[in-house]
Amino acid sequence: MANDPSTVSPAVKAMREDLAVVAPLMGGTKAMRDAGEALLPKFPKEEAKEYKDRLARSTLLPAYSETVQNMTGRVFAEPITMGDDSSDAIKAYAENIDQQGNNLQVWSQVYFAEALANGLCHALVDYPSTTDEEGRKLYPTRAAEMSAGVRPYTVIIKPGQVLGWKSETRNGAEFLTQFRYMEVIEEEDAENEFGTKQVQQIRVLEPGLWRTFRKQKGQGGKDEWVQFGTGTTSLDIIPLVTYYTKRTGFMTATPPLMEVAHLNVKHWQSQSDQDNILHVARVPMLAIIGVDAPGQDAAPGSAITVGSSTATYLPREGDMKFVEHTGKAIDAGRQSLLDLEDQMRMAGAKLLQKEKQATKTAAQAEEEAAQELSPLETMAGTLEDAIDQILQMFALWIGEAEGGHVKVNGNFDVDYAPETTLPLLKGMVDSNYLSIETLFREVQRRGVLNGDIQWEDEQQRISDQGPRLGTL
Repeated sequence: MANDPSTVSPAVKAMREDLAVVAPLMGGTKAMRDAGEALLPKFPKEEAKEYKDRLARSTLLPAYSETVQNMTGRVFAEPITMGDDSSDAIKAYAENIDQQGNNLQVWSQVYFAEALANGLCHALVDYPSTTDEEGRKLYPTRAAEMSAGVRPYTVIIKPGQVLGWKSETRNGAEFLTQFRYMEVIEEEDAENEFGTKQVQQIRVLEPGLWRTFRKQKGQGGKDEWVQFGTGTTSLDIIPLVTYYTKRTGFMTATPPLMEVAHLNVKHWQSQSDQDNILHVARVPMLAIIGVDAPGQDAAPGSAITVGSSTATYLPREGDMKFVEHTGKAIDAGRQSLLDLEDQMRMAGAKLLQKEKQATKTAAQAEEEAAQELSPLETMAGTLEDAIDQILQMFALWIGEAEGGHVKVNGNFDVDYAPETTLPLLKGMVDSNYLSIETLFREVQRRGVLNGDIQWEDEQQRISDQGPRLGTL
């Protein structure tokens, strides 16, 4: 096709290189296995069946997805609060912001997690069509629309759905003029009254206009993207809000946890190696020394059948023994995996480390000359801005001047991240740089232990249980 709406722009292709790593990590073991050789290369001269068996034994330590989940939980440690400048109508919409039953708090967690995992995420503030196929109004007034339940709602568009966009500069600002993405629509199945079918279609958004395209058989029997539907909107902008967690340009970003992703892939590969060597080491090989193979002229490496209910006769000076793995490589592999896990833990914890931020709001600038923020706090601040823009889109759809503002109330204290700080403190104890009592109190301070437990009482319990279980 000369005009192919499925054309993927170069900027999207570049971002998809990172997404090809991140998406399987977020999908878990099954998704990593489905990725096959892209993330778990074959060994030299490894047969297809052997590789398939090795891949089926491989399991993923979900470090990347759990880091995303843990950091998302920190940002939403407390409910989002809406300001008094939001109207009652918009506050009501926020209770079911996507028309799928999700309130602003729940929906925003998905929005943030997608952006944290991938570098950005898009939110479209859509509005149901209010005209029929011939362009005639279905409702005489806006009040009639609201009475019929017609209202704006949000749609999350993941980075993997995006095909491309166009923009232009207006008064020094980048203005989105076209946005294309792939979506899946569920429809009734004409051949089965009890079934439904999923149809892929491309949606093209432009200021005041939308179009959809679906595949149909064209000339020569080839599938072609053909325009399926079109319509107009009352807005002179594309109601799309893009939230960035590590922006690289207009509509482009890179995952802020990409180094954790690479380490997680390395762990996946190393874990596969470790599982494979354990599989081999657990099956010792029987070697027969000083005996010719039956019916052959002393062919080395020949095999015989060995069973638990059989006896084997050997000539004088013949010998049989099992050859086993020494285990040194197994220990080295195990330590390598532990080191990788520590590296992933530290890389993920960097989102909580304070750093100087030059960019501040006017209010912050008035309060102080500089402020220390962690990257996660900065992301929470930009999330507030993104949600404010979404609420403003709601206001535009219903003809109000102000959408209002929100406050994201997160917990960004690095001291209370037991998954990242306790291994470090334990290492300090092992190196005699920290007392066991201090470690106990730090564990207690993070809420891992009940605050009512006293160190002196716990010492006595440790002594009473004897040396078999060791000490803290």
